[in-house]
Amino acid sequence: MNGADLLCETLLANGIDTCFANPGTSEMHFVAALDRQPRMHCVLGMSEGVVTGAADGYARMADKPAATLLHLGPGLANGIANLHNARRAGSPVVNIVGDHATYHLPLDAPLTSDVAALARPMSHWLGRAETADSVGLRSTEAIVASRQFSGQIATLILHADAAWSDTTGELGEPASHWMPTSPDADRIRAAADVLRTRRNVTILVSGHALREPQLNQLSRIATQTGARLMAQQSNARMQRGQGRADIERVPYPIDQALAAFADTECVILIGAPEPVAFFAYPGKPGRILPETCQVMKLGEPDHDIVAMINALAQETGADSSCTPERTSHAIPDLPTGPLTPDGIAIAVARSLPENAVICDESVSSGRNFFAHTHGAAPHDFLQLTGGAIGIGMPLAVGAAIACPDRKVLSLQADGSGMYTVQALWTQARERLDVVTVIFANQRYQILHGELQNVGAAAPGENARRMLDLDDPALDWVSIAKGMGVAAARAETPAQFSDLLSTAFRNKGPFLIEAMI
Repeated sequence: MNGADLLCETLLANGIDTCFANPGTSEMHFVAALDRQPRMHCVLGMSEGVVTGAADGYARMADKPAATLLHLGPGLANGIANLHNARRAGSPVVNIVGDHATYHLPLDAPLTSDVAALARPMSHWLGRAETADSVGLRSTEAIVASRQFSGQIATLILHADAAWSDTTGELGEPASHWMPTSPDADRIRAAADVLRTRRNVTILVSGHALREPQLNQLSRIATQTGARLMAQQSNARMQRGQGRADIERVPYPIDQALAAFADTECVILIGAPEPVAFFAYPGKPGRILPETCQVMKLGEPDHDIVAMINALAQETGADSSCTPERTSHAIPDLPTGPLTPDGIAIAVARSLPENAVICDESVSSGRNFFAHTHGAAPHDFLQLTGGAIGIGMPLAVGAAIACPDRKVLSLQADGSGMYTVQALWTQARERLDVVTVIFANQRYQILHGELQNVGAAAPGENARRMLDLDDPALDWVSIAKGMGVAAARAETPAQFSDLLSTAFRNKGPFLIEAMI
């Protein structure tokens, strides 16, 4: 057994059986070791952003880490943006980055770089395997670290000579699973007192609080106490749809967010940070909450969020006899006229299969998506958590591999879709059951809005050339077909609805270019 074999065995012994990869020469012995492991599902991404974004989507839906395989510092650098998103999502990832053989580093070959310096900002844990005998210990440490809290990024730097050298190291004990801390009883009682006595209280949640059992409990608490229940603006995974507890998100536009909390006297945070503006805007506050608003943090990242919510329900008298509010929204009729984002949302609500997974990177076009889809079939909703665009289609890849029996719908803005368009090729290669909807407005619409928000002048020629995508216009039908994905274009709500219904009935990847 060499070091690479030991790494594979350690991963598999701990239930990590999927590896998203874009390897190079330094990783070839690990590739050979993976080749000897039929239990390991190896998925090629044609750019590192696809690899790291897919690992994020997989973790969100599988509730366990996948491994990545990246080539030296430059390969890691190409994947950092989606590791940032994964970090913000609380996704567990075992991020394996190859490096030169230890004795080759002093020669300063062209691909030599400071891998650790690149990895550190996006990694909760960072380790290096310099010898074959150290691989077992280091890989186990990485797996343990990835399982901390809701999930963490653990980066293991694997030197080429550590991978190819023989080792007498034995497979260690399976990595221990993290056990959360019991909730703080004093905080629970204090929050319950506030809920009983204050008039304008918002319970702001994220993370595992947005899973159905916890949402039901939170809805009971809100019903019992008259509090408002909200989710933070961007969430890793939210379970919503017909028959589930109804919940809105903090608005993205700063003025809408300020208005939403203008009269709020207290915010109770459960798995969510205090809401702040996405960016700084001249003359506007960064903090969204009023200065007089009390902020109560119900727990720390190491606290058991399920036990925390159950304890709060008991303390407020919102037990199982209290009926939670559930979604019962009527779905609007399909509109006529030109295709719009609202028309797309209504068509999705009318035809979404039960238990589907929606991966949302529609950016500005999807702002009103929730308003029309509360009554859609029950589904999981995955968002862009860290603001680094280019995750939508890779996220769908990972979700589809984690849940092969569920339909995945990818809502993708056209500009950010070009960052990791190679994900379509992986969808075709893996025969993934993903329907991709491209919101084709042929511009960076969100940046047009931000130009106005910061008080800049109306866009002139230079600004338009940096914000518009119509010269030349992108042809997403041709792009998709070139990647091996069947595709069609829709220009009216009826066309879009027909294409979407057909795509949902059939298996395999399909792309709809929605001209809005």
